[in-house]
Amino acid sequence: MLAHGHHVVAVAALVIQGDRVLAMRRAATKLPGPGLWETISGRVEHGEEPLAAVIREIAEESGLHVEVEPRPFAAYASTRGADPMIVIAFRARHLTGEVTISDEHDAHAWCTASEFGERSTLAPLVAVVERALRDPW
Repeated sequence: MLAHGHHVVAVAALVIQGDRVLAMRRAATKLPGPGLWETISGRVEHGEEPLAAVIREIAEESGLHVEVEPRPFAAYASTRGADPMIVIAFRARHLTGEVTISDEHDAHAWCTASEFGERSTLAPLVAVVERALRDPW
């Protein structure tokens, strides 16, 4: 249980290839949200900067070589189970490599904004993905 006023801090990576974003499906063994479609994401570790966290998560969860915009693209409030969470989203441009998923996910897809919206139930993330694919770099 978190103390009053404390939040889990997480990052989300909006890895973009052309007009598509990398979507990842959480493995059946992942709690919370098995089967949930999301982008690459993860908690910011104690003492870690958000930019370093998103670069680490991209490497761990996809193995792709990307160029990350150093300035956060968006941030929004959410929850992880019963805990309040702040998600800091970064855009990243796919440069090279094929997706190699970790045991955290069991599938991936390169989705247009509408395809991502059809797969994901995370409304704030869907809105951020739509804007990320629409707004120029």
